[in-house]
Amino acid sequence: MPSPSAADHIQDLGAYVSASPSSFHAVHEAARRLEAAGFTGLDELEPWEGGPGRFYIVRDGALIAWVVPEGAGPTTGFNILGAHTDSPSFKLKPKPTTGAFGWLQAGVEVYGGPLLNSWLDRELQLAGRLVMLDGTQHLTATGPLLRFPQLAIHLDRNVNDGLTLDKQRHMNPVWGLGNPADSDLLSVLASHVPGASVDPALIGGYDVVIADTQAPAVFGANGEFFASGRLDNLSATHAGLTALIAASASSVSGGAGAPIAVLAAFDHEEIGSNSRSGACGPILEDVLVRISDGLGATVSERRQALAASFCVSADAGHAVHPNYAERHDPANHPVLNGGPLLKINANQRYATDATGAAFWARLCSEAKVPYQEFVSNNGVPCGSTIGPLTATRLGIRTVDVGVPLLSMHSARELCGVEDPAFLAAAAELFFRSGV
Repeated sequence: MPSPSAADHIQDLGAYVSASPSSFHAVHEAARRLEAAGFTGLDELEPWEGGPGRFYIVRDGALIAWVVPEGAGPTTGFNILGAHTDSPSFKLKPKPTTGAFGWLQAGVEVYGGPLLNSWLDRELQLAGRLVMLDGTQHLTATGPLLRFPQLAIHLDRNVNDGLTLDKQRHMNPVWGLGNPADSDLLSVLASHVPGASVDPALIGGYDVVIADTQAPAVFGANGEFFASGRLDNLSATHAGLTALIAASASSVSGGAGAPIAVLAAFDHEEIGSNSRSGACGPILEDVLVRISDGLGATVSERRQALAASFCVSADAGHAVHPNYAERHDPANHPVLNGGPLLKINANQRYATDATGAAFWARLCSEAKVPYQEFVSNNGVPCGSTIGPLTATRLGIRTVDVGVPLLSMHSARELCGVEDPAFLAAAAELFFRSGV
């Protein structure tokens, strides 16, 4: 059975994921929790006062939150935990109301690299933001509405020998019966905006994705497994969020040498991070510069602060798969509930180097958290994270870590019940400690 702290954390992670069917919902829920914990939301269009306190900003589907401790000065370093709010899925196209043969369907575009077959035969929802012609924005989430129906085996007798899905022809979900000419999917989205009456004719644009609606679940012989959508990477966003809130009380009044704790939850990681709210964009640097300005730093002192800074890039990684062990490195087999991963790649697809590895080992030891090393099989190239992007853009020392998963990029992923709490415990100590 999971420890009481892990059980509480995993239930809260489930609640956070359920409240976050899109990146815009993820930052909205994070902002709600931060406000409840005494953080102040700032407007990027307004001047910011310097000095100690707890603050956050939201930029589209990204959020940066930070704690400036008493005694922070122009050269105080930043301890940054980076994560991302988006997950592989499908995004609603223009002219989204389609259909044929009496079916109403939705025109969608593949977002990132989802395991297509995992999205078949599930009750799905549309969720995201609607932007009105006057510039106002509304969140919407339909609840169960759509389904990608798989072709029956009677009509494809060889399907179990290999399923091939054409992204354009086969990945068009159904959402009703009728004539597309007489229906409007945007009207459905408008009707699910909470607390507001939205005229679909005044919708000027939208960023809407498909999300699984099945509730997260703890299961297994001893309750050791946790299944949910969007664990890549809301598991790390949630760990960083809970850690920052827990650390914030002591951080604000922290003694000399306490770092400026920063949670950077970026959007668009799954599609390369090239956006104003992604890790390749300026959002983190914009915030760090303005914090530094508020502390009276010169350009040289700001560079000193960045040199004294550290980034923990937290993104989900791979546990060893018992049915495909040959796809993993022969000597490194991470398991569920064995602790968060230290992710290593010789070609810097992960930003970990020897200094970062030693730092992570020391941090986990002090936090009494186990950790495991992950490296790819030489014949199976790995993905990448926001870690190398942050290290390259800002020159901040960075280490890549994350919760081990099975079924990464599935509509429903699997982790151990202990690992997210382990990651949060290490993150809380990181936020409170000098590097």
